[in-house]
Amino acid sequence: MQWIAMLTMLIDHIGAVFFPNELMLRIIGRLSFPIYTYLMVVGYHRTSNFSKYVLRLGLLAIISQLPYTLTFDVLRFNVIATLLVCLLTLKILDMKKIHLAIRVFLAVGSLVLLEIVSFDYGAYALVLMLIYRYFTSSVMFIVQFIAEIIFMVYHSWLIQFISMIVTYTIAFHPNIIQKLSHWRAPNWIWRSFYPLHLTIIAMINLYITLLD
Repeated sequence: MQWIAMLTMLIDHIGAVFFPNELMLRIIGRLSFPIYTYLMVVGYHRTSNFSKYVLRLGLLAIISQLPYTLTFDVLRFNVIATLLVCLLTLKILDMKKIHLAIRVFLAVGSLVLLEIVSFDYGAYALVLMLIYRYFTSSVMFIVQFIAEIIFMVYHSWLIQFISMIVTYTIAFHPNIIQKLSHWRAPNWIWRSFYPLHLTIIAMINLYITLLD
């Protein structure tokens, strides 16, 4: 799944920067984020050192911010920062020593934070991560379908419905997910790909701009 996530993200970002009118590239790119989100949930379950996991993600978010800003010419936090907030929210929700009402309040606070402070994907990212964390099979699929409708109305994200393909596969074809999970990328490629490919795209875009 890692290779598919990276490839579809690359296609999406190439489309966004160099071919903004080619909708098909953006449609293909809608597969990337749900895969990354699902893999983040899997990593959360499997990690033996949550603090190190968070630190690594935080450093990656910091490293990626400048390439992200230069690539898309926007003032918002990159998707790694978004996933970091989501991951910390999952951890809080799973802390049974904290009263449930407080945990829910903090989770709602995270949703508001992601939406108003301008994080990539906003509250949608946390909603999707919560779906992958707490629901399975048909319930997972139905809940995401409802969420997609809500965010389509709120953000006009029609093509984001394509992400349902990933959720459908996770919910109803776990054997496919299991087979794809064995096709892993080396850690150094997986961890460096996001800031590295953004840096390359930004440099190419700058070169093209200077030529014009």
